[in-house]
Amino acid sequence: MLRTIDLRGRLQAGESLDYAAIVPRADFDVAAAVEVVRPICADVAARGVAALEQYSQAFDRVVPEHFRVPAAELAAAAERLDPELRAAFEVSIARRRSVSEAELGSTRTEVAVAPGARVSQRMIPVHRVGLYVPGGLAPLASSVIMNAVPAQVAGVTSLALASPPQREFGGLPHPSILALCHLLGVHEVYAVGGAQAVAMFAYGVEGLCPRVDLITGPGNIYVVAAKRLLKGRVNIDSEAGPTEIAILADRTADPVHVTADLISQAEHDPLAAAVLVTDSTELADAVQAELEVQLAQTKHLERVTVALNGRQSAVVLVDDVEQGLDVVNAYAAEHLEIQTERAEADAERIVNAGAIFVGAWSPVSLGDYSAGSTHVLPTAGCACHSSGLNVKSFLKAVNVIHYSRDALAEVARHVEVFAQAEDLPGHAAAVSRRFAQ
Repeated sequence: MLRTIDLRGRLQAGESLDYAAIVPRADFDVAAAVEVVRPICADVAARGVAALEQYSQAFDRVVPEHFRVPAAELAAAAERLDPELRAAFEVSIARRRSVSEAELGSTRTEVAVAPGARVSQRMIPVHRVGLYVPGGLAPLASSVIMNAVPAQVAGVTSLALASPPQREFGGLPHPSILALCHLLGVHEVYAVGGAQAVAMFAYGVEGLCPRVDLITGPGNIYVVAAKRLLKGRVNIDSEAGPTEIAILADRTADPVHVTADLISQAEHDPLAAAVLVTDSTELADAVQAELEVQLAQTKHLERVTVALNGRQSAVVLVDDVEQGLDVVNAYAAEHLEIQTERAEADAERIVNAGAIFVGAWSPVSLGDYSAGSTHVLPTAGCACHSSGLNVKSFLKAVNVIHYSRDALAEVARHVEVFAQAEDLPGHAAAVSRRFAQ
């Protein structure tokens, strides 16, 4: 099922290996998709609700009675929740909130750089945020928690959420999404999906939805393309591509666990990546055999099979765990599991990953729902420079500078010399004239 990439012995043979290119990722051409969504976004900006109606019918095959979901529908969805599912939601909310509060830390720091000279930094919440929750192959109700909770902890006071309307639910978003909005106190909810939702947030729609300052949340390639197109008019969290899991495992790993974890991410999307990096041919063979067993019991067999057979998925055989660490650090996976004999120590050596899951009892599925961590994570190798969505994603850092006359006098000559060196005499004069009076 999974293709094999054999790196064993190649370093010793003197080959120069580009580990970042060892496992190619799925084709995800955002630039081409930008040209598809460009007229949609422009149309929403120009025609507002009329454009939303047109694209809702075209893409979702239903036009909601109300694009803004009535509060009564949110409450009714929460009332109808299965008690066990409600309990699962509440545990996930509590754990994500607990971790978010720890992430927040201090919102103000101050440094006295000299007598009478203070520079402080204030962390200020973004005023208004648009949260996007996908509703395509899987209605990701968990994304409501991952978006809304850190925003609330950060202090964002104006939150709006959009999710595609569903024909089977009378043009409303999925009931689980609505129920979670009610539980979290997110009352501004829109039955709008795709690029048109991003455009609604970025431009605002008169009489319906005021524009936002920041858009967060994952989506399909057209959502990602719209975020790229409109970045600058509005800030965005990231351009999230297809989900991916990498597992670094040795002979001590259980092939049943490894196989289940690979399948768990493959069921997201036919473009999802599932990569096993191991120095154990016995484990690799056992996983290939176990795939046949577990796939026979998999609900979304077609999409899982396509993902596992894609160019983005593979078993990568390495000489040892040391080489395996180099491979996964270069790959910079969205989700990285460490299932090795020295999992804790090996995890400490990871520098590039969206999230790291350590040991046999920390599967990615835990992080998707109830670990307390975020599941909105950098994909496509962006974990080498970007972080997952967290409290700080919703905060702006603002410096506050307070100098006395004496403090400015002490550093004035330095400022003037620096300004003259950059041929900006007006900058120098803004200091010197204060002392010429």
